Amino acid sequence: MKSCAKERIDELVIRYSELRDNKQSICNTTEKIINAYRNGHKILVCGNGGSASDSLHIVGELMKAFVCKREVSSEWKNKFAGCKHSQYLIENLQMALPAISLVSEAGLLTAYANDVAPDMNFAQQVFGQGKAGDVLIAITTSGNSANVVYVAEVARVMGITVIALTGRSGGKIKDYADILINVPEDETFKIQELHLPVYHAICLSVEAEFYGSDNKDRE
Repeated sequence: MKSCAKERIDELVIRYSELRDNKQSICNTTEKIINAYRNGHKILVCGNGGSASDSLHIVGELMKAFVCKREVSSEWKNKFAGCKHSQYLIENLQMALPAISLVSEAGLLTAYANDVAPDMNFAQQVFGQGKAGDVLIAITTSGNSANVVYVAEVARVMGITVIALTGRSGGKIKDYADILINVPEDETFKIQELHLPVYHAICLSVEAEFYGSDNKDRE
């Protein structure tokens, strides 16, 4: 991991000292995601309620520029050169870190809940879209949300790395997590308040690895 990527996690535990015991898990998560991207894989994210919103938030930070510039590569500039709107495309497209939020497929989620089993809606999406080598970020404050536990179990069978983002106890999902980030709170809203800086730091670190520089030149 580049030093500019590590700095983001160091900054996190300075600002949120209560997350110091989670630092190694956060570092391990970042490295897993970096390796997945280097090998052409993607990130899948899910959660319920506020955690569903967090899932969308994470995808938003990965799929477009967060704090680093992400100009399209020379290779893509050459490919777009012959397009009618080449200049506009090149000026406005950004390099993306592929990520999918499993909470955004309203048609599929409601159909599966109605026709099959509501607590299998995330599992079905991972079964259909996931590939060995991908990474699943499964967010559940209690660690016990049935649909999040089931998707973690399916992901493990498929060779997908499972990152569980939970509260202090870890709940049931800790048995299916390759990496557990269990922030030190017990009440839902307090857990969510710590989840945000954790996943911000992860997204910042991953972005810095691919689009940052070690000379600290940042946008």
